[in-house]
Amino acid sequence: MNSLLPSKDFERVLVTGAAGFIGSSLVDRLLAAGKQVVGLDNFDSYYSPVIKQRNLISAKAHAGFGFLEGDILNRDLLARLFEDHNFDVVVHLAALAGVRPSIQDPAAYFHNNVNGTMNLLECVRHHPGQRFVMASSSSVYGNLLESPFGEDCETAKPVSPYAASKKSGEVLAHCYHHLYGVPITLLRFFTVYGPRQRPEMAIAKFIHRIRNGEAITMFGDGNSARDYTYIADITAGIYSAMLRCSNYSIYNLGNSSPVSLKEMIAAVGRACASVPSVQIQDDQPGDVQLTCADITRAALELGYAPETSLDDGLRSYLRWLDAHNGSGAKEQERQQ
Repeated sequence: MNSLLPSKDFERVLVTGAAGFIGSSLVDRLLAAGKQVVGLDNFDSYYSPVIKQRNLISAKAHAGFGFLEGDILNRDLLARLFEDHNFDVVVHLAALAGVRPSIQDPAAYFHNNVNGTMNLLECVRHHPGQRFVMASSSSVYGNLLESPFGEDCETAKPVSPYAASKKSGEVLAHCYHHLYGVPITLLRFFTVYGPRQRPEMAIAKFIHRIRNGEAITMFGDGNSARDYTYIADITAGIYSAMLRCSNYSIYNLGNSSPVSLKEMIAAVGRACASVPSVQIQDDQPGDVQLTCADITRAALELGYAPETSLDDGLRSYLRWLDAHNGSGAKEQERQQ
């Protein structure tokens, strides 16, 4: 039985984290659909702001896009922003990313990812009628033994401060829905990759090293597995969630097809037409052994249907890297 949720169109959108990997890709998709978009980003130095600036080149050339450099921790800035614009939908993607750095500085992750989310929710609750779509993470599932991971599975045992901060954001969002009736949709992303991905992400690092004749590092025995999801599939899922955000819902956005680390390395090698040289090191703290999305709910209610295999996605990513040689891709290489 088809239980696709009713669709309600929108015109005016705020995207936080608009200069990042997923944020800038979503902005481009929204502008192509004729939406009016305001992007907010603080150009955090987790990776080069030069890359983020280049991510926005196409958006800034579009008449439907406005940009504000600022921080979601700045309450006064957010208050003015919401007074100046009557948004239909707020898409909250801004966050400190990365599992391993969160272990070194957990306070920063909670300050940014939880307090920043609360600041946005405070603004939205004072502007009734706005929909709130927020990025969460597959990391909230921790080291679950059962798979695939359904949205109702255990999420009370994260294994990194980053994961705990994303789970805390989910809990806070539920509180605001319960108290104030804010329509909220939470999206748990599963290992997103593709054009514009952050330079420290595994696929980006592996391609860079293989192309430069360098060995790549494999942590553990290579049997850990991830549900790699291509960026265009993710932005399609976000767009559908924006149309159908009406109550309080949580959805997995993944590919529902986990690939082991060994298999991923082999796939990157095939895409690069090279046999990777691999150095093995111990597992890293905070990493999980498996991510595997059950996307049944997203398929039924959002019409979410990922189309891109890992091999196809890697080829597309390599074409993008080649097309942007000397531009953002080169800056990414300097970060690695």
